[in-house]
Amino acid sequence: MRHVSSMSTAASGHWVGDGFPVRSLFSHMSGENSHDPFLMLDYAGPHHFEPASRPRGVDVHPHKGFETVTIVYQGEVEHGDSTGKGGVIREGDVQWMTAGDGILHKEFHSHDFTARGGPFEMVQLWVNLPARDKSAPPGYQAITDAQIPAVDLDEGAGRLRVIAGTFDGHVGPARTFTPMEVWDLRLNAGKRADLAPPDGQDVNVVVLSGAVAINDGAPITGPAVARLEGEGTFSVAAETGAKVLLLSGAPINEPVAAYGPFVMNTEAEIRHAIAEFRAGAFGSL
Repeated sequence: MRHVSSMSTAASGHWVGDGFPVRSLFSHMSGENSHDPFLMLDYAGPHHFEPASRPRGVDVHPHKGFETVTIVYQGEVEHGDSTGKGGVIREGDVQWMTAGDGILHKEFHSHDFTARGGPFEMVQLWVNLPARDKSAPPGYQAITDAQIPAVDLDEGAGRLRVIAGTFDGHVGPARTFTPMEVWDLRLNAGKRADLAPPDGQDVNVVVLSGAVAINDGAPITGPAVARLEGEGTFSVAAETGAKVLLLSGAPINEPVAAYGPFVMNTEAEIRHAIAEFRAGAFGSL
């Protein structure tokens, strides 16, 4: 059975641009890479935005050497990048962007959401790429809510959406470079779910809201992350209605050198990435 080896709660929040009030639940920027292959998870919101005339967000910026995964729970995000891809990510949708060999992109609230305002809530996850794939061509997967399999859990425990990986014979639509599961769960108060991610993968249970107990342990109140070790199954019992994101992945086990929006394996590669960006090698937007 898997067991909880460590737990962390959200640090104090900060703003990314003027559109994303985030709390970092874990980050490789701390000098550790204990959630390998996942680098960082920012939880934005819940936050209420008043109507505005100008979209809030983050203007053009680069990325290289990893992937970003954006899951929208409330509100709308509009994306554009130097490959010419983009669009609006609505409630329940997922954007899976491969920075690979270098990309420019921008993220703003959609024009419709800007005009009407309202509640906003999303997660952005950074997923590392192994050295062999850090030079992969940039790419973009626009995954709608309708494309994501939703599975009712046993005994009315709740509902699970398979964004990546597999669950109970259902295959998530996201294409990944290394083996991983990304499951979006809604758990009902007083119910319990037994989960069995693949053996050989490290598991992170991200409690975004509500309170859950893992293997009948002490309640974990979100936002918080529990890291699990071992093999086999584990249980999640919802003390209250809970919103949970399960991240399970095969560790890449390679050195991580990071500088802002660049994640490589060595400091020399970071310097090269910066030089490429300054020379305009990431294209234009």
